[in-house]
Amino acid sequence: MDNSTVLILATPNDPHLAMLEQLPEHTTIAVGDSAEAFRRAAPEADVIFSWSIAGALLREAFLMTPRVRWVHCRSAGLDGVLFPELVASPVTLTNGSGVFSQSLGAFVLAAILYFAKDFRRMVRGQAAGVWDPFDITEISGQTVGIVGYGDIGRAIAMRVRPMGMRVLALKRHGPPLYSADPLVDKIYGPDDRIGMISQCDYIVAATPLTPETRGLIGPEEFAAMKPNAVVINVGRGPVIEEAALVAALSGKHIKGAALDVFDREPLPEGHPFYRLENVLLSPHCADHTPDWLDQAMRFFIEQFESYHRGQTLRNVVDKKLGY
Repeated sequence: MDNSTVLILATPNDPHLAMLEQLPEHTTIAVGDSAEAFRRAAPEADVIFSWSIAGALLREAFLMTPRVRWVHCRSAGLDGVLFPELVASPVTLTNGSGVFSQSLGAFVLAAILYFAKDFRRMVRGQAAGVWDPFDITEISGQTVGIVGYGDIGRAIAMRVRPMGMRVLALKRHGPPLYSADPLVDKIYGPDDRIGMISQCDYIVAATPLTPETRGLIGPEEFAAMKPNAVVINVGRGPVIEEAALVAALSGKHIKGAALDVFDREPLPEGHPFYRLENVLLSPHCADHTPDWLDQAMRFFIEQFESYHRGQTLRNVVDKKLGY
């Protein structure tokens, strides 16, 4: 493909857009944060890149581009991207799955150690100038249950398995028929999630948000958890029923929670998560390494090279499944 026109949904002064100079010479780029910015370029555009804006503007841009063949979303999560017209179209959709998985895997391990070693108590004692020895938990032999065993789930398993932890995983289609994952002791299907969750010391939500996963972890699941269980969410906030989580934490029915994603972001002032002592709260920045945006842009540029050469794209989304 000799010539392409790419619509970039972003704030025009974003410094990371300078990296797009690496695209092939005859590529036309239109950058904007409003539909008006794309009026002239849209009729010829064959690629839409949702860099920092999705939602309503992405839908508007899509409906303006009769020749579009490929839409790429910077993030791994696709809530706000899968509007009906895109889902029903033959247009290829890709996402940033895998770009941020290593950082999220490290965050999960850090959260496990945070609760097992009670770092909050250590910091509190140090700040108060108090010598307060206490027992900590050995994580070797404990069980991690990963809800949503995709790229992030595998990154988590790669980090906890060498620590001697047992790994269980929940997948939409259940265990494979012909092959096993050496990182996982057992794979469960959605209908068996209560049985899996009841065994776990740590339950990690790493699934994308779809109609099937919204509220996947709710009152019934919390009732099945061990009293020492810790819930960790690096997927999407609404995968866990927030009211049920707050109730479980407030009533000390579970040990704690480490949260990087929430129903509403930014988390509203006065929210219970700010004051609960058994919550480790990350303001959706667990994957914000110094070069995370550079990595995301490099991935798009690599993808574009494949597109330009007519090669297979990575991370093609099943638009009906939502991931």
